[in-house]
Amino acid sequence: MALAVRNEGAKVNSNINVTPMVDVMLVLLIVFMVITPMVQNKVNVDLTKSVDATPMPDAEHEDSVVVAVTRDGHVYLGANQIASGDLGPKVTDMLQNKTNKEVYLRADMRSNYGVVMDVIDNIRTSGTDTLGVLTDQPNTGALGGQ
Repeated sequence: MALAVRNEGAKVNSNINVTPMVDVMLVLLIVFMVITPMVQNKVNVDLTKSVDATPMPDAEHEDSVVVAVTRDGHVYLGANQIASGDLGPKVTDMLQNKTNKEVYLRADMRSNYGVVMDVIDNIRTSGTDTLGVLTDQPNTGALGGQ
């Protein structure tokens, strides 16, 4: 009596098909490339144009305190809308553990001047060392502004 030997293990394909994994990774890459510019903690405002403004690169950091005033008079602390009267204590809480007590203001160029001044007064009561007003540089065009 002979033993029957089955040789089924020789037919097994052990190669990994990476095509589906590459497809999924490319889709995820495209999704993140599209979504990343949309995910920002800034409120959309049209900043005032200024030719000789001082650069403030610290305003772009994630932990910087940024207050925004929109055209219709709404006040935002970061990305959250807040009442103008509550701004001072909230900014004080945010600046409490920071060594750099600097606050940045992004005011829409068409916003009411009185609202912007109220926001500035409320920020000054928070104990900030410096208040920076952010502006944009005007577009000069191809002919150097002519």
